[in-house]
Amino acid sequence: MRRVCLTLPTHRECAATIAAVGEEAAYGAREFGVEVHLLVLDSSPAPVLAAHRAAVAALPPAPGVTVHHLDEDGQRGFLREAIGRSAATGTDRLLELLLPSRVSYGACTDRAFLIAQALGCTSVHRRDSDSRYQSSDGRPVFPLHQELTFLGRPADDVKERATRHRVAPGTGDRPVAVVGGSFVGEMSVDIAEIHDRDPDVYRELVGLSTPDDCPAIWRGHLVEESFRGAGDTAFDGDRTTLAPVSPTRVDMCNVALDHEVYGRVPLPPATDTIGTDYFLLGLAHDARLPGVQHNRHIVNFHTEERRTDAGFLAYQLRFARFLLAKAYLNAVHARTTAAGDTLLDGENRLRTSAVAEFVRESLARGPEENAHRLGTIERAYRRLGGRYAEVADALAARRDTLPAEVHGGMADFAFLLDHWQALTRASADTGLSVTR
Repeated sequence: MRRVCLTLPTHRECAATIAAVGEEAAYGAREFGVEVHLLVLDSSPAPVLAAHRAAVAALPPAPGVTVHHLDEDGQRGFLREAIGRSAATGTDRLLELLLPSRVSYGACTDRAFLIAQALGCTSVHRRDSDSRYQSSDGRPVFPLHQELTFLGRPADDVKERATRHRVAPGTGDRPVAVVGGSFVGEMSVDIAEIHDRDPDVYRELVGLSTPDDCPAIWRGHLVEESFRGAGDTAFDGDRTTLAPVSPTRVDMCNVALDHEVYGRVPLPPATDTIGTDYFLLGLAHDARLPGVQHNRHIVNFHTEERRTDAGFLAYQLRFARFLLAKAYLNAVHARTTAAGDTLLDGENRLRTSAVAEFVRESLARGPEENAHRLGTIERAYRRLGGRYAEVADALAARRDTLPAEVHGGMADFAFLLDHWQALTRASADTGLSVTR
C-alpha cells in the first residue's frame, strides 16, 4: 500500500490546525486508499506542547492513519541514531544543523524528510501552523486530493487528468516531482505594512531578493508578485496545470514533494532566515521535473505573536537575513538554471554532487561582498522610522558578524549536502516507532 507523510512542523500554539490536518489525513486515507502518517514535529514551549498533546489525543481514530507527535527530545533521539548509523563525520555538527536551537524553516522540513524515510513513505506533504483550509459547499478544500492524484506518477500517464498540460518533449516519462498550490489571505511574508508606509522602500527591499542581472522591467514585475500568493481568489472548482512548477506560484504551506527529490537534496538549514525552504522548488523547476500547480489554495494568516515588539523585531531580522542569503541562493539558481537537464542522472534523479558543487561555488562571494547589501537594508529600515528604526539599530549592531553568519549558513548547506544521501539511507534503516 502506498504510504505518505503529511507533516505539520510547529513551534507555536496550533491546536485547531492539528485538528484540521488530522481531518485531511483521514480524507486522504479514505478517498485514495493510502496509508497516511500524520507527523507533528513540535518545538513548542512546555505549556503549548501539553496542549498539542491533548489535541493529538483528541483526534478521532481513522482507518489508514497513524499519528506521530514528536517533541524535540523525540526528534533528537531519532536524529542521533540515524546520524550514528550513517557513519558520517562531524556528527555533532550535523545534529546542530538538523535540530538547531534557533528557528530554521529548512531544518524542520529536513527532519520531516528523514523521518518520512524512516516511515517508508514515498512523499512528504507539508502544512504550516499559521494557515487553514478554504471551504466549498460546507466542506474543507484539501490540497491532499491533488497531491495524491498526481505525485510520483509519470507525466504522460496523468496529463489527461490535468486541466492543462505542458509536457516538454523527452520529459513525459519523468514522474511528477512537485504538486503545490498557493495561498489566499495575508501576505506570506509579513511586510505589507512596509509597503503601506513607503512603497519605494518596499520596492528597494523586495528588489534585493531578485537576481542582480534581472532586467528592470522583469524586476518590477517580480517585486509586485512576490509574497502575494493568489490574492483573494476563492476556490470555485478544481483547475490544474501539469508543467514544471515555478516556486513563485506555490507556497510551502501547500506543497508535496516526491521522495526522489528530497531523498537526494535537502533544504538549506540556515537559522533565523525566512524563505530558504523554497530551494527544492526552484531546483525541481530548473531540472525540468514535471510538477502540478493547483488552485486548492490554503488560507494564510499572521499570528498575534508577530504583533508583539519581540515578535516583530525577530521576524524583520529573519527577513533581512533572507535578503542577504538571496545573494548566494540566486547564484546557485543561476547555475542550476543553466545546467537544466544535466542536473539529472540517467534515471531522472537529481545529482546531489552537482548541487553541492554549485553551492560551494556560491561561497566565492565572501562576507565582505554582502556588507554593502546589509548597509542598503539597514538604511532602508531607518528611513521607515518608528519601530523599523529599531530593526535598523539591531542590524547595525550585527554589522560585523551578520554577513559572515549568512556565508557560514551556505557552507553548512554544502556540508549537509555531502552527507545527505548517507543520512536518508540510514534513516530508512533506523525506522520510527513513536506514535501518539
